[in-house]
Amino acid sequence: MSSGLLALLDDITLLARAAAASIDDAAAQAVKAGTKSAGVVIDDTAVTPSYVTGLAAERELPIVARIAKGSIVNKLVFLLPAALALSAFAPWLIQPLLLFGGMFLAFEGAEKVHHWIRPAAHHPVDTDLSAAPETPEELRAFEERKVASAVKTDFILSAEIMAITLSQLPLDMSLFSRAVALALVAVAITVGVYGAVALIVRADDAGVALARARRASVARFGRGLVAVMPGFLSTLSVVGTVAMLWVGGGILIHSLEVFGLAGPAHLLHDAAHAVETASPVLPAVLGWAVSALGAALVGLGVGLVLMPVVEKVIFPAWQRLRPGRG
Repeated sequence: MSSGLLALLDDITLLARAAAASIDDAAAQAVKAGTKSAGVVIDDTAVTPSYVTGLAAERELPIVARIAKGSIVNKLVFLLPAALALSAFAPWLIQPLLLFGGMFLAFEGAEKVHHWIRPAAHHPVDTDLSAAPETPEELRAFEERKVASAVKTDFILSAEIMAITLSQLPLDMSLFSRAVALALVAVAITVGVYGAVALIVRADDAGVALARARRASVARFGRGLVAVMPGFLSTLSVVGTVAMLWVGGGILIHSLEVFGLAGPAHLLHDAAHAVETASPVLPAVLGWAVSALGAALVGLGVGLVLMPVVEKVIFPAWQRLRPGRG
């Protein structure tokens, strides 16, 4: 009896060690894969504060929390099982879907660049989200529309994050480790993005409060914080757009290489290597910068080509399918 119990305990110990090793491996892979989603994460952080515009200060954090909850549901309830099913039953679909995601990121980034250059050429803002509420009922409906719109946008960005993460995981990784890695990336990115958003949307209020402090140094810091926030948000938006183009272009170049069109990847690699060889200082940094710039330019070019198709065909069709639209 005792020997059987000891054998059982040994088996449990071995299983626990295997599970721990699997989780450690999944965590390491999650960190490695999650870094590839940087462009989407930065853009998500830059976009989300716009969804609390027009709300009272005391409603900002509750709305951010609701959007974060919707983001977690998107990733863990819908996208994670879909990603696992895809990797288990149709792994050949991962690369085509990633290619489509790269095209989406390229389009989004190119559209933002075009909007900076020609803002009047873009379709008007949705009046459902721009109309200021006046009654408590209108306020509740306004908040519901804001949250619903933000969660829909988050679903698209979260799908791209999960697809990028899935594509970076080793093919021989177990289903359990794959699920743990995807879940870790989903939770870490959601907490990081919406924690940063919460700090951003309340930074100006914190600055106003500090500006009223009796100590002159604290008051100066508060006034400086209020003054710098608009520029910080604008800079974050630009960085997010460039990162989207960089990641989207990189996905497109890699996808073409997988499908047998390795010319763009080789050209970019040779250009980066040439800069590294010729640079007397910071060769690795400059080589990376050339590679990132090349990928961003590819993303911008593809996005500009896609814009007429999306704006003239896909977007009008989508508008006609939306409830209550003509």
